[in-house]
Amino acid sequence: MASPRRHLPSLSTPIIMASIAVPIAVALLTGWTLVFARNLAEGDDVAQNVWLLVLGVIAFMALMSVMIMFAIFLGREILEVRRQDSFIDSVTHELRSPLASLKLGLQTLGREGLPEEKREMMRSMMLDDVDRLSAFVDDILQASRLAHVRDKVGMDLGEVPLRELVEDCVENVSQRHHLADDAIEVCVPPELSVVSDRVALTVVVRNLIDNAVKYSDEPVKVIVSASKDRKGVRIDVRDSGIGIAPRDLKRVFHRFYRVSSEGVRQRRGTGLGLFVVSALVRNLGGKVEASSEGLGAGTTIRVSLPQTPPGSSHDPQEAA
Repeated sequence: MASPRRHLPSLSTPIIMASIAVPIAVALLTGWTLVFARNLAEGDDVAQNVWLLVLGVIAFMALMSVMIMFAIFLGREILEVRRQDSFIDSVTHELRSPLASLKLGLQTLGREGLPEEKREMMRSMMLDDVDRLSAFVDDILQASRLAHVRDKVGMDLGEVPLRELVEDCVENVSQRHHLADDAIEVCVPPELSVVSDRVALTVVVRNLIDNAVKYSDEPVKVIVSASKDRKGVRIDVRDSGIGIAPRDLKRVFHRFYRVSSEGVRQRRGTGLGLFVVSALVRNLGGKVEASSEGLGAGTTIRVSLPQTPPGSSHDPQEAA
């Protein structure tokens, strides 16, 4: 089945509307002024002038509304283009680094008399680069799909033990970033579980942990905790990294968005990780939010999930 393609909004409609609205506004304003001045000079009925004034104001406000809508649309398109430009720059960097490393590794392996331990080290390095590229491509494909799919089609719901899932994600991220054993702390009760899509929830938790590690300075310290409340399950991923300014706490979940700070620019990223998290959590019937005391104060990302997604066959209310 072909994946849905993104239909880019056409600029022709707002441009045509603006092109029509501007001359009409000028013509109406000029004509209205001339008629109003003539009526005043001829001493016509005041009520007629009032009606002309009211109609002129209404027409002018309608035309101004069109112009304002055009300005808003144009502003959004400009922001989207900037985000996509930033995304392309990030993709170029993300692809160039591992490809250059793979090329170097292959050239090194082709040398005569290379010690076995050196060969093993190069193979390990190349596998890391391949894993990094694979994860990167998966993120892009998933973000593209989630930008259009807003329903729960394809979700395979079942009982998911959270501690086991979190530990698997921690192991995956730790190996990828070569972290110390105590870099990521897991505080999840062994008995805690939730009805969810295991694959989707794994992507959510892994992306959050990977993001926390990526934006942390040495020594890395990340805490993953989960608890149950009356509404469902909460999963918190807290780091002591570079933090997020208050104005960016909601924007970081937008597609292609990256905070414009030096600390962020120094790190690899495409602006897709948290967008994927947000879209998947929404499809699971939950919500995600970021909190931070500001730059340099670390960040906490909280995912709130219902114990059973609304409308699922596991929903007690549905079963009743």
